Amino acid sequence: MAVNSPIPVAADLKPVAGIEIGFAEAGIKKPNRKDLLVLRLAPGATVSGVFTLNRFCAAPVQISKANLAKVNAGGEPIRALLVNTGNANAGTGEAGMANALKTCGALADLLGCQPEQILPFSTGVILEPLPVDRITAGLPQAVANLTVDNWFNAAEAIMTTDTQPKAGSRTVDIAGHRVTLTGISKGAGMIKPNMATMLGYLAFDAKVAQPVLDVLVKQAADQSFNCITIDGDTSTNDSFMLIATGAGTLEVNSVDSPEYKALAAAVTELSVFLAQAIVRDGEGATKFMTITVEDGADVEECRKIAYSIGHSPLVKTAFFASDPNLGRILAAVGYAGVDLDVSKINLYLDDVWVAKDGGRNPDYKEEDGQRVMKQSEITVRVKLARGAAAATVYTCDLSHDYVSINADYRS
Repeated sequence: MAVNSPIPVAADLKPVAGIEIGFAEAGIKKPNRKDLLVLRLAPGATVSGVFTLNRFCAAPVQISKANLAKVNAGGEPIRALLVNTGNANAGTGEAGMANALKTCGALADLLGCQPEQILPFSTGVILEPLPVDRITAGLPQAVANLTVDNWFNAAEAIMTTDTQPKAGSRTVDIAGHRVTLTGISKGAGMIKPNMATMLGYLAFDAKVAQPVLDVLVKQAADQSFNCITIDGDTSTNDSFMLIATGAGTLEVNSVDSPEYKALAAAVTELSVFLAQAIVRDGEGATKFMTITVEDGADVEECRKIAYSIGHSPLVKTAFFASDPNLGRILAAVGYAGVDLDVSKINLYLDDVWVAKDGGRNPDYKEEDGQRVMKQSEITVRVKLARGAAAATVYTCDLSHDYVSINADYRS
């Protein structure tokens, strides 16, 4: 069960004008489960995304990046996204590329567009061939039930080891225009910031120029999906997409406009919610931790230290055990690769001042640390006394169940 993260309510997920959603049970890995998703976009929609930096990136990632590049070069706009779970189509070589292109072609035929106007996405087991026949056989069902209010089904259709769907909606008023935003995400393991999350899709009904959307997706990802870690592994398939359907009345054509600032704030807030939902549902997670590094010389060094703490198996297992073995946190700060004056380091666990000026705080009592460690949500603060920069990372603990889930993943 996810940490303090209730299952979304389908009725609370707001339709976004300009995008229709269809799903199918294609039997890609297991029978009788939603595993195929189609998102059909209005003709005026713009799409932008960020992707994994894993050099072994999956075939669908390569094709999606190439198709988006064609749009930026003046090609036809993206008309649909195609997502399958149960198979990552990664580590599959030329055959994997050909199979992903076949699925794009099959959907393009059904929608009356070109294959280059389809963005494919896959998630699941790596190094296994994509079952193209099952996907193409399931596409007519997915297209037949395209509707604007299928967001909850969409969230379920992209799950793998997730224990629950992840989705959210917001409505905001910007310069007199009502804007609706809805997004979904999936992921529970193999999540390390080097772009975004496993899979995330966020749509809103404003009209946004392509260059502006390209800036917005990176800005939103850097403050949300690029601030989470579960196990330090970077997936071959990570993708985070923004879709501006253009069906609403708000138009944003400049990153310098007040409308952009307001829209970016709304998109980022929902992105943070979706990213945190992934961490809360981390494989075997029992605790959600916020790690903030403050008073740094620059954001980069703050992030290095925050991730060093968030990636540490020793730190994460101590949190699982509610063991205030907090020297492990100081050790992670020390090996983060930042040239620090450790005599100025201060460490806090929520409101408890643990380490003062590089050593144990004389007033610290272990029972105070243990009181915080027993909570399901914990904040770790590290103060560097080097400047005004700060960075925050979200992570979870590492439990026995994490090993069990990943040991049994292919069975």
